[in-house]
Amino acid sequence: MVNLKGLASYCQDCGACAARVSEFNISGMDPKIVERIVDEVVLSIQTEGSDSVTETSKSSIPLGVSNHHVHLTQQTLNILFGEGSILEHYRPLYQPEDFAAKQTVTIVGSKMRAIQNVRILGPLRDYDQVEISMTDAIYLGIKPPVRDSGDLEGAAPLTLVGPAGSVFLPHCAIIAGRHLHMSNQDAGKFDVKNGDLCRIRLLGEKPAILENVLVRTNDNWRLQLHLDTDEANATGSICGAKAEFLGKM
Repeated sequence: MVNLKGLASYCQDCGACAARVSEFNISGMDPKIVERIVDEVVLSIQTEGSDSVTETSKSSIPLGVSNHHVHLTQQTLNILFGEGSILEHYRPLYQPEDFAAKQTVTIVGSKMRAIQNVRILGPLRDYDQVEISMTDAIYLGIKPPVRDSGDLEGAAPLTLVGPAGSVFLPHCAIIAGRHLHMSNQDAGKFDVKNGDLCRIRLLGEKPAILENVLVRTNDNWRLQLHLDTDEANATGSICGAKAEFLGKM
């Protein structure tokens, strides 16, 4: 099966992209050639949408599907992987300076059910956070709130297990709210500001209109809509699909 890791905003091998690629006949091709072609497609998709917003590009916002992942502090990284550990780069992500690390952890919920190989994303932060979907939450037996990244008020507890140790985090798990990354320049062209809520139309196989999409701005960010795997699967969308901006709420 073709490896499309890195295509998503927070790629953790959800399988949707690989499943879609399996529709094409690539039997008999040299795996190295296939991988090279995939890398070129990934680069093309990640580059698309990096320019300033135009009127036409308001109908072509790229989608990034975010599977479960972890953000850690240096202190927690030391507990899980040993004192003085650093995050090792595995693959760059869509937003500048963000990357998927080689290290993964196991997350354990209150029912003693575990999800293994949950990837850590870098760079390190000043808080520990685990972002999961509602499907993950039901399996783990926890009730995380829907929150913006960094807002851990009422976040659910999880235990994280690494090769060197484990740590119980009483307030770490959230379901990330749907949100739209953009630069401040793009925000001006969309006539929105950081913290606004907007409406977005997904243009995939099962078109849908999403409300309460949070606008997040930063001069270093590239235009991209972020949904979790539950939302993307419900609309038949995969990374690189297009969405249309419908205006503020």
